[in-house]
Amino acid sequence: MAGRFAPSPTSDLHLGNLRTALIAWLLARGTGRAFLLRIEDLDTQRVAAAPEVAARQLADLTALGLDFDGTPVWQSRRLDRYAAAVAALDTYECFCTRREIAEAASAPHAGGYRPYPGTCRDLTEAERERRRRVRPPATRVRTGDAVQTVTDRWAGELTGVVDDFVVLRNDGVPAYNLAVVVDDVAQGVDQVVRGDDLLSSSPRQAWLTRRLGGEIPEYAHVPLAVNAEGRRLAKRDGAVTLADMGRSGVTPPQVLTRLAHSLGLAGPDEPVTPALLLTRFDPDALPREPWIVA
Repeated sequence: MAGRFAPSPTSDLHLGNLRTALIAWLLARGTGRAFLLRIEDLDTQRVAAAPEVAARQLADLTALGLDFDGTPVWQSRRLDRYAAAVAALDTYECFCTRREIAEAASAPHAGGYRPYPGTCRDLTEAERERRRRVRPPATRVRTGDAVQTVTDRWAGELTGVVDDFVVLRNDGVPAYNLAVVVDDVAQGVDQVVRGDDLLSSSPRQAWLTRRLGGEIPEYAHVPLAVNAEGRRLAKRDGAVTLADMGRSGVTPPQVLTRLAHSLGLAGPDEPVTPALLLTRFDPDALPREPWIVA
């Protein structure tokens, strides 16, 4: 049994990321699970700074007192696993652009996602050959528009129609929905804690988990950290990374206190450690609203 934290090395972790990592650590450790670190670098594997960013992310988590089991897993080093998974699925080539899908699909689902209308599902080989000369295809998995229900620890039951989603992008990079499921199954992850902006993707991932021989994990989606205007927290909102706050004289233990206070686990100025927070942690008592970082 294991939980995990899986950042992408695109930028330093901000307070919202660190808060999610803390919750994931508390939930994993509080239920006797291993806690794993996975670097989701498929979109950054050609970015020279990605290893340095990942190193800073790990240093920030360590500075807060969060520990991990084993060594970090890098998705860019697991391409053979993703290729094998795609080969095991019933897939087809898709030549549609996002604009074409938006124009052909029905109203968007949660998060603005538009279900795929099946445009390329039954193309003849001659039609596929003609379209390959225009643009490279993505690869979609054939789902038969299955219906999948998942249970989230905080959001409850969510049922969604699983459309034919992309498992391999047209640039050859494995899609997020494929890679995350392949890795979770391979690593024995049965507890997935992440931001609630990803809740709507859970039915697709749960469906794929079963298709790849895994057991659907426990999902626990955390309300996002937002700025005073209610927008998702970002670096433009000021000193929101550990490094930024350090330059202002705020230490990592003080940041941990701030995160713990936002979760109702500590007073506003109370020194704490992750081990102490674990003794106070009650998953059912966590705030269910977005955290406004003022």
